[in-house]
Amino acid sequence: MIKKAIFPVGGLGTRFLPATKALPKEMLPVVDKPLIQYAVEEAAAAGIEEFIFVTGRNKTAIEDHFDHSFELEETLFAKGKAAALETVRGMIHEPGTVAYVRQQEPAGLGHAVWCARHLIHDEPVAVLLADDLILGPSCLAEMVASYQGGNMVAVMDVPKSETGSYGIITPGADHGQLIEVSGLVEKPDPANAPSNIGVVGRYIIESGVFAQLGTQDRGAGNEVQLTDALARQIGKVPFHGFRFSGERFDCGSKIGFIQANIAFAMSRDDLAEPLASWIKNRMALS
Repeated sequence: MIKKAIFPVGGLGTRFLPATKALPKEMLPVVDKPLIQYAVEEAAAAGIEEFIFVTGRNKTAIEDHFDHSFELEETLFAKGKAAALETVRGMIHEPGTVAYVRQQEPAGLGHAVWCARHLIHDEPVAVLLADDLILGPSCLAEMVASYQGGNMVAVMDVPKSETGSYGIITPGADHGQLIEVSGLVEKPDPANAPSNIGVVGRYIIESGVFAQLGTQDRGAGNEVQLTDALARQIGKVPFHGFRFSGERFDCGSKIGFIQANIAFAMSRDDLAEPLASWIKNRMALS
């Protein structure tokens, strides 16, 4: 059904300077894997077969990460480090299934998605933002299983005071995990927000969205907003919000990134006990 996914990775990552001066923010590690690898693995778990990265300048580390490193692989093989070798080779996808498109200006998420238009035909496509890291079952797999055509966004309840940081939906009929969307606005002032149900960085979009993005209309922040294009499709195709079962971390913020590292480490058998002990002792000292 949905076999392609777009990963917009052209952002500058200014909130993490100086760490992101030379390193793409999507390559920042949570425990021992970069953010972008978590997103790719989530997509693969949802049945995605073609991976499209919309990159920018100084993003070649992402391309290298998902390619062979022959010197490293030969060294690991020679030293008998089979587990490490399997880890390195396991992230390599079949030749021809990974594509890279350059976004030549930082003109917003909608612009980044539009840059991939020639690789998408008359078919629905997933969009995943690596900054939104989700602990638990593949959010995209859950969305694909519930997809009924048209457009779909992952949603969660957010504090009313934080609506200015999200796309916010106007909810229609509520069917539990699925919510009909009757309106969508990008980053509304809390006083004007239609609800406190915010969009998280997982989308399934139909081909009509690309025609809307092609107008290059500027919205919030003088950028081409994906939410604006989705909003203009309301009434033309079905549109649903999906309440996912995992826990989302905003790794575009420093506190969210730190929280994600702790939560993901605590979810691992090899790290949970020593980390919990260290945190307990650390808190006792403060």
